[in-house]
Amino acid sequence: MVSGRVSKKGTFYRLCDRRYIQRFKCRVCKIQFSNATFDPDYRQHRREINQRLFLFLASGVTLRRAAILLDSNRKTIGRKLKVLGARAKVDHEEWLEERFSESKLRHIQFDDLETSEHTKCKPVSVTLAVKNKSREILDFQVKRMPPKGVLAKVARRKYGKRKDERPEGWDQLFNNLKAILHPESVCESDENPHYPKYLKKHLPNAKHIRHKGARGAVTGQGELKKQKFDPLFSLNHTCAMLRANISRLFRKTWNTTKKIERLVDHLWIYVRYHNTVLVKSGP
Repeated sequence: MVSGRVSKKGTFYRLCDRRYIQRFKCRVCKIQFSNATFDPDYRQHRREINQRLFLFLASGVTLRRAAILLDSNRKTIGRKLKVLGARAKVDHEEWLEERFSESKLRHIQFDDLETSEHTKCKPVSVTLAVKNKSREILDFQVKRMPPKGVLAKVARRKYGKRKDERPEGWDQLFNNLKAILHPESVCESDENPHYPKYLKKHLPNAKHIRHKGARGAVTGQGELKKQKFDPLFSLNHTCAMLRANISRLFRKTWNTTKKIERLVDHLWIYVRYHNTVLVKSGP
C-alpha cells in the first residue's frame, strides 16, 4: 500500500521502451492510474524517438527524411511536430521569465524574414526579435503578406487578393516584448517605414535606431550583408541560421510549408534548440 487512499494495482509492460510500469488504484473513487499517466509523453507509442526527432528538426532534416531515419511513419512525425512545437513554446516562455524577469533587456534587433506557404505566390513574413550580441531569439510572429515584384500580378490572377497580416504581427511582437524590455531600451531595425508606429505604441520611451538596408552576400543564405560592417549582424546571422537549420526555410528546395501552423511549430522547436544549445547567454 502506497498511502491510506492509494494502493498498488499490478504493473503493465510498455513495449516502446521495454519497461514495466506500476499501476495504482484510488480506494475512495476506484479510479486507476499509473506512473505514466502524468508524463508529458502520455499515450505516445513512439516516445523513444522524441529527443532524436527534436534534434533532427532543429538541424535541417525534413519530415520525410526523419521518418526514414527513425523508422517511423510520416504521419507519426507530423503529429509529433505539433506536440514538440507546443512543448517548446511553453519551455521558451518559462526560459524568458527566468532569464529576464529581474534584469530587463536594454538592446534588441528586429526585422522580417520572408518565406512562403505552398508556392512563392503566397508569401509569409516571419518577424523576428533577437538580443544584441548574444543572438538569443526572444520572440517571433508568422503572418501572411501580399506578393510583390514580378510575381504579384500572377499571384493575384491565380489566388486573388491576399490580406496583409504583418501589422498584427508587429503589434503582437512588441506587446509580447514589453514584459522583458527596459522602457528606455535601444531597438535596432532596417528602414521599414511601418516599424516606428508600432514600436512607439508599446515602447514610447525606447530609442529606435534605423539602418539603411544592404545587398545580401552569397554566404549566409543571402541573409548576411555584403558590407564591411553590418550593424544588424546579430539579427542577420540569426536569420541565416534559421534558413540553414530549418528545412522548410532553405533558399532553394522542393520542401515547402503547406500550413502556417506547422511552420510555427517548427520555428518553436528551433528557437528552443538555438537558445539553449547553439548560442551562449550573455549578461
